[in-house]
Amino acid sequence: MARAPLLQLSDISLTFGGDPVFDGLDLTVQPGDRVALVGRNGSGKSTLMKVMAGLIEPDRGVRVTAPGVQVGYMQQHPDLSGFATLGDFAASELDPAEAYRVEMVADGLKFDPATPCATASGGERRRAALAKLLAEAPELMLLDEPTNHMDIEAIGWLEAQLRDTRAGYVVISHDRAFLRNLTNATLWIDRGQVRRREQGFDGFEDWRDKLWEDEDIARHKLDRKIKAEARWAVEGISARRKRNMGRVRALHDLRSERAAMIRRQGAADMALESGQKSGKLVVEAKGISKAFGDKQIVRNFSVKIARGDRVALVGPNGVGKTTLINMLIGREAPDDGTIRMGTKIDMAVFDQNRAALNPDLSLWESLTGDEDMRVSGKADQVMVRGTPRHVMGYLKDFLFDETQARSPVRALSGGEKARLLLARLMARESNLLVLDEPTNDLDLETMDLLQELLTDFDGTVLLVSHDRDFIDRVATMTIAMEGDGDAVLYAGGYSDYIAQRGARATPTPSGVAKPRSDAKPARAKPKGQGAKPALSFTEKHRLDALPEEIERLEAEIAKLTGFLSDPDLFTKEPAKFKKASDALVERQEALSAAEMEWLELEEKAASPAT
Repeated sequence: MARAPLLQLSDISLTFGGDPVFDGLDLTVQPGDRVALVGRNGSGKSTLMKVMAGLIEPDRGVRVTAPGVQVGYMQQHPDLSGFATLGDFAASELDPAEAYRVEMVADGLKFDPATPCATASGGERRRAALAKLLAEAPELMLLDEPTNHMDIEAIGWLEAQLRDTRAGYVVISHDRAFLRNLTNATLWIDRGQVRRREQGFDGFEDWRDKLWEDEDIARHKLDRKIKAEARWAVEGISARRKRNMGRVRALHDLRSERAAMIRRQGAADMALESGQKSGKLVVEAKGISKAFGDKQIVRNFSVKIARGDRVALVGPNGVGKTTLINMLIGREAPDDGTIRMGTKIDMAVFDQNRAALNPDLSLWESLTGDEDMRVSGKADQVMVRGTPRHVMGYLKDFLFDETQARSPVRALSGGEKARLLLARLMARESNLLVLDEPTNDLDLETMDLLQELLTDFDGTVLLVSHDRDFIDRVATMTIAMEGDGDAVLYAGGYSDYIAQRGARATPTPSGVAKPRSDAKPARAKPKGQGAKPALSFTEKHRLDALPEEIERLEAEIAKLTGFLSDPDLFTKEPAKFKKASDALVERQEALSAAEMEWLELEEKAASPAT
């Protein structure tokens, strides 16, 4: 017998002033659904989720939940007024006998329930809201950016909880790895229309791009038809006026159809220029140590960062990533050891706390004021990498409109603040970028553009991020800080770090097995006498074959990377450049899949026989 949907929206229409946010929307969430809700910043994702939660009443339409189904909603900015501590808030809807659930969830999310609400940070407040939802265990969970300001370890814990839950859920997130690991369906909001794809986030972007391509082709065909009909109207209408008025009306209808098409929002027009080259050596640290009281941040750590390196720092919140970066760029002195900065360094810093933005100034003043944002600017122009630009024109490059230019920074969303900070950073030439959580609140399209810019940037990048996919796309080296002063340098991005760090590390966030301490996969060791094999014959054969396949893919990637390093290849032979680029992406994806398969089979081989 078919089960009733957990939630159903029928003919939902909602308007805030101007154009409708949604019109005639129908949506169903079934038991077992694990849905990714995606779309550009400002497309209406959070609004739709609030309609699903019953917090916003639509102008028209019906919201129905199945009998006995509880719908829980995680707020991005929870109201904690009236509660003394975060724990009081999180347990407010629970029976006192069930309050222990909050303690259990708080341990996984890494926040202290005894923290006073008055002094809690924004990230702690969000984690308390998430803890409240998880502890209440509703049949349908609505999660709005649950991983924002959360470290990789806590994200891994949350992934495990959501993987094991029987509840359905809808999740908004810009963390690709999180969405790929958890979802089995995708809702895409695009210009007021909601499309559903009965597959998880993996593959969504190819599907979206194909729909956009079809849309562009249809728009182009319509434009050609309108052009042809308009030419006929000018040249042929006078001969048969009465007979052809229907064709004139048809031309009017075509023009109305074309006008009704909503052009999709373009990507931000961002650019990075490094200006003068720094010296080959950018930073060299030798045997540095740092402690605050009993808390050891780093112990006897050495690293040499050269021009062009893109170094990611990963580790739990509070482990000292920002402190280490401040030491590497000379803002903080180590207790022991030495740090040497290179020559001709022009540094630009992106601060995760948005401290470079004065909330009382307008966007206009933020671009034309002084470097420290203590003095507002009144000029009409801003210097962009040595060239004067009109402020409004430059703001439009970052997707701001004229109504926002004179609005205070405090009125911006998190993603808009991030874009404004990027606008300030990119207005100047710099050959050393220091980026502390730059992807928080950015939509996928802006993250893609930022990743491309950083990959092509010929300067040096120091990056702190908890976005595993972004680190994999950008980093050439990863410094893993795992607490108690341990800081270890690994080649490559986050996945490379996981593959290399060995059995001493904590469980991986995605819940996959930990590889052994050697960097390359090895053949599985046989089990003890009399033990039932954990792997089937086919799986064992596959495990034996994977190391050779991984080595082959690595060799092909190295060969393609070398071929594409020719700076004249794109200009002289664009077809070969595209073919090689596509082949490189294909092999990188195949390598990632092979490494993940090896990790899973290795864990299965190592697990106790049953």
